[in-house]
Amino acid sequence: MPSGPARYSELPLSAQTAYAELLDQARAAELHRSVGGLNGSFASKSVKGRRYWYFAYRDVDGAVRQLYVGPDDERVRSLMARFRDEAPRALAPMAKAAAALGCAAAVPKQFRIVRRLAEYGFFRAGGVLIGTHAFVCLGNALGVRFTDAAATLDVDFAHAGRNISVALPADVRVDVRKAIDSLELGFLPITALQGAAGTTYLNPADPELRVDFLTPMTRAGTKAVRIPNLNVALQPLKFMEFSLEDLNQAVLLAEEGAVVVNVPAPARFAVHELIVHGERSGSFRTKANKDLRQAAALVEYLAAHRPDELRAAWRDASARGAGWQKRARQGRDALRKLDPAARGLDLLAP
Repeated sequence: MPSGPARYSELPLSAQTAYAELLDQARAAELHRSVGGLNGSFASKSVKGRRYWYFAYRDVDGAVRQLYVGPDDERVRSLMARFRDEAPRALAPMAKAAAALGCAAAVPKQFRIVRRLAEYGFFRAGGVLIGTHAFVCLGNALGVRFTDAAATLDVDFAHAGRNISVALPADVRVDVRKAIDSLELGFLPITALQGAAGTTYLNPADPELRVDFLTPMTRAGTKAVRIPNLNVALQPLKFMEFSLEDLNQAVLLAEEGAVVVNVPAPARFAVHELIVHGERSGSFRTKANKDLRQAAALVEYLAAHRPDELRAAWRDASARGAGWQKRARQGRDALRKLDPAARGLDLLAP
């Protein structure tokens, strides 16, 4: 197969080091803000064979709640050991330095949306950043800059709800609607047919900027799912659970600061983009092509650096049934048609 231009470039070591330090300090800041004033303790549990850490505390109603801390790795364990004794550093200068060294930064308006939801506890309550902003986060976390990041004004979030077994808690109370309103950006919820607030927020004066809330589809079908403890409605999408079952923490940064977010694991993100490609039609065809380009960049990187993770994600999707296999192969073949020189497709077989 011919070899086309690379879809990513390695960040300089200085940028990778700046990002790693920013992630540590952003995690420390988030932990201090979220649990610094609570009485509780750290606890771990295993979900689908992987260990995760939480902070367990008793809420005002007497119920035991769990705030997500992170996956079980050396950095998270070190953070828990020192968080009572060490005040986090200011994030804005560090974020600005990381961006200057080459890390990809978010557009300020979009960054403020993500940061405000983080301030209200959305990510501690099981929220996940998805879409292009997650793709940008993954590039920084992997130490690369993708050459085709496909800029977008959409800001996409997901939550597993109560019916999907994932690592993040689903019972922490967060007022997402209040968080959106507090931005004072003119966002209004699109009204659903039943008269309830919908799953998408738009500003009539800036209609290209939108905020979407998604969740995996269950037997209830496509009807919006209202999560009372989040005060938001979620739009069910087929295959969404695949990208939520193995999550990483990353930093979304802008020159004005940084925020810790939950994002899908890179291999699952890539394979999920291929799976959902065929589900987009009509006005969503532009997004479908964006899905393919982002999948191509991640597949190329993973094939070179983490081939086992890519193979495992592909096998997992293929093992879920004929419908999953069909769509995964359709996405792979569409990518091959879009770019016959795309690297790494040989790992997505049969």
